[in-house]
Amino acid sequence: MTALDRYMARLIAVPLIANLVIASMLLVLDRIRLLLDFVASEGGPVSVVWRMLANLLPEYLGLGIPIGLLLGVLLAFRKLATTSELDVLRAVGMSYGRMLRVPFMFAIGLAALNLAIVGFIQPYARYNYEGLRFELRSGALGASIKVGEFTNLGDRMTLRIEESRDEGRNLSGIFVSASAKGGDRVTATAEKGQFLRTDDPDVIIFRLTKGTLIHTSPKFQVPRVLTFDAHDLPIDLPKFEQFRQRGASNLELTLPQLARIGSDPRASEQERDTSRSAFHFRMVEVATMLLLPLLALALGVPPKRSTSALGVFLSIVMIVTYHKVNEYAQSIGSLGRIDPLIALWGPFLIFAALVLWMYYTIAYVPGGQPIGALERVFAKTWAAIRKRLPGRRRKAAS
Repeated sequence: MTALDRYMARLIAVPLIANLVIASMLLVLDRIRLLLDFVASEGGPVSVVWRMLANLLPEYLGLGIPIGLLLGVLLAFRKLATTSELDVLRAVGMSYGRMLRVPFMFAIGLAALNLAIVGFIQPYARYNYEGLRFELRSGALGASIKVGEFTNLGDRMTLRIEESRDEGRNLSGIFVSASAKGGDRVTATAEKGQFLRTDDPDVIIFRLTKGTLIHTSPKFQVPRVLTFDAHDLPIDLPKFEQFRQRGASNLELTLPQLARIGSDPRASEQERDTSRSAFHFRMVEVATMLLLPLLALALGVPPKRSTSALGVFLSIVMIVTYHKVNEYAQSIGSLGRIDPLIALWGPFLIFAALVLWMYYTIAYVPGGQPIGALERVFAKTWAAIRKRLPGRRRKAAS
């Protein structure tokens, strides 16, 4: 690797990583509030939120990696252009194709990583995320015991806890009432309590500390009242419904599974269409990353004697718009209105032709600037706005 390649790698790596982290954090912040509300409403521990976010991270990376690559390469070429380094490189005979060697190395490596994420990692992470949601709703994570409320554990036990600390490990202000066969009933209050595991996975021990126990039975004429320093109360865990198998939605299927269902004659036509649409959507998203270095170069080099950031704005608009077009094409393909192959690869070919034209214009047309007309309109509009600013008019009058 030459000195130029190392220099290009440094220019690309810093904004690429920064944009990837920022994009992921923005997506996480957008979701974390909803997850906190959901977990709180279900009475689950806060630690579940971080587990759910960890399972959503592959999905966020699948969206953030293309944006990070595009902006990383674009800002690198923009820096070369605005500092006149690009003119020096072009003057010594360095072609754009040669300067794109390192950006394409990044693109190929990140495309392979994105393929692994969307094709194999994300389906399992999505299934784990849905599993956590199911366990929260069913109470399998211990979320069914809510602080300050009466909670029924099965048909024979009612429990109330005033305060919970250390994510449920230290409980205080406890009331419990349990019935047994034969009409016996045990009612107890205690200052503190703690759940302990046993060898039987269907039974746990609720160890009560410093409390009072009332035992009523048809055999007793008068209920028995006991005070205790420690008392172990066995609890039969309620039977929870088992979570479904992976594959209820296409988001939980890997690429080979989607391809197999899409070509299976035993599957229904709707299943084949939805599977093929999901398969081609993921493949198109990965293939698009190989076009991003060309798009970044075309939008990252502003016209001469200009430092306009219009290219940065247009790059984000183009990649987000194209992603939304692909999502719409996937929906149309899933409905069977258009063959998924045409619905998804047709827009890709149009987008690829646009990107190749933009690259050809800036690389091979003398003085070519693919967004030159937009740059001129943007410059004139901004100049008109500045003239109308109040501070600008007062300065001109003085």
